[in-house]
Amino acid sequence: MEVSVLGTGLLGGEIAIRLKDQGFAVSAWNRTAQKAAPLATVGIRLPETAAGAIADAELVLLLLADANAIEATLFATDSLPDLAGRTVVQMGTIAPLESQALSERVAAAGGAYLEAPVLGSLPEARAGKLLVMAGGDAALYRRCLPVLEALSQEPRHIGGVGQAAALKLAMNQLIAGLTASFALSLGLVRKAGLDVEQFMGMLRGSALYAPTFDKKLDKYLQHDYASANFPLKHLLKDVRLMQSVMGEAGIDTGLLEAVAAAAERGIAAGYGDMDYSALYEALNQGPGAGR
Repeated sequence: MEVSVLGTGLLGGEIAIRLKDQGFAVSAWNRTAQKAAPLATVGIRLPETAAGAIADAELVLLLLADANAIEATLFATDSLPDLAGRTVVQMGTIAPLESQALSERVAAAGGAYLEAPVLGSLPEARAGKLLVMAGGDAALYRRCLPVLEALSQEPRHIGGVGQAAALKLAMNQLIAGLTASFALSLGLVRKAGLDVEQFMGMLRGSALYAPTFDKKLDKYLQHDYASANFPLKHLLKDVRLMQSVMGEAGIDTGLLEAVAAAAERGIAAGYGDMDYSALYEALNQGPGAGR
C-alpha cells in the first residue's frame, strides 16, 4: 500500500519512519521542506508539493497542526490535490464539527475519509504503541487496519466521524488537567521543604497516582524541558480547542481557562517550544521557585 504523510513535525516524522520500517512505500510532505529533509536518508520519498505527495498515494495521513492547516493544504492551494479514489485519514487533534466538515469535503472530491487521532508521543510512535481512536465507516476502518496496526497494538473503532475527535479531546483534557494538578501539588511540597520522594512514595501507593507523574518528575526537579515530545504551545492550542468544543456542549470550562492562562504565561516566558510540563514554571512563579 502506498502511503503519504502530510505534516512531518515531531509525530508525523516518526509515523512516516515507522511505516517505512514496517514495509510500506512511504512519501512525505511538510510545509517547511527543510523539516522533512532528514526523512530522505531512510528512503522516504519527498515530493515538492502536497499534491505530488497525494498523487503518489492510496492512503493519505494528515498529521497537520490544525483544521486551518488542513484547509490550506488540501483546499486552498494553487494546484488542488486530487483526492478522487483516495482515503484521507486525519490523525491530528481537531474539533468534531471540523472533522465532520472535512469528511464532507473529501467525499465531495471523490475520496473517502476516516478520522484516527492518536494518543501517545515519540516513544510510542517508534514502538508502534500509539493509541489509535478511529471514527467513520466501519468497512473503511477495516481497510485501513494494516496501516493502523503498524502504528498501534490495538487500534479501536469508536463510532462515527466526530466521535473519535471528541474522545481525543477528552483524553487531551486529562493531559492538561493532570499536568497542572500535579505541578501545583509538587510546587507546594517543595516550597514547604518536604522530601519529594516521601511525597511520591505516598502518592504511588494511593488511588491518586497516575504514571505520567513519574514520567515527568525529573523535568520538574531539574527545571529542564528542552526535550519536547509535545511542546507547550501545542498544549495551549488543544486547550483552546477544548474550551470551544466543551463550551458549545454546555460544559463549564473555567478550569481550562486557568490552564490556558498558565500556558500563555509559560509561552511568554520562553517555554513555548519546550515540553508541555514547563507548565510547572508558570504555575510556580518561575524556575527555582519550588525549591
